[in-house]
Amino acid sequence: MHRKNVLMLLAIPAFLVMYGSPDAKDLTLNSSQTQVYFSPNGGATSAIIRELAQAKNEILVQAYSFTSKEIAKALVDAHKRGVRTEIILDKSNRSKKYSGGDFTAHMGIPTYIDAVHAIAHNKIMIIDRFVVITGSFNFTRAAENNNAENLIIIRSQELAKIYLDNWELHKRHSQAYMGR
Repeated sequence: MHRKNVLMLLAIPAFLVMYGSPDAKDLTLNSSQTQVYFSPNGGATSAIIRELAQAKNEILVQAYSFTSKEIAKALVDAHKRGVRTEIILDKSNRSKKYSGGDFTAHMGIPTYIDAVHAIAHNKIMIIDRFVVITGSFNFTRAAENNNAENLIIIRSQELAKIYLDNWELHKRHSQAYMGR
């Protein structure tokens, strides 16, 4: 099998331990279905679009860099079919020549800017409070085609709850973004 087309489906008992903070969350994931993608050209964008197309109730996004037109379109498509969709972006998206946040905001998706941090560097999606998409993979064409990146998709209600709590924390200090 060609390396760039490798998709690892793992049904693993995973033990997630975070150290160094009293706010750390310990979680044991038992037999969570997990997919791992590597770029360049490893299919991460297509995997994200497939997950967004399957969303039924809710998509919550945090993104540092968001310039992928394909991902932006998939978010708008989900929004149009009635999936509650909200996006939090880093403040750099205000000044970029193109940000998917401009497109999504103009299409009616509640979009926010997290300017509290030096960099709001999260790259996550929480879908239907069950699927977590995360990794180093920015939601950009360069991440798919040029960069060495990773993306992991984990199906776990317990993990999704931890990410949801953090997403809500960041939304509370973010400002609505109407696009340019």
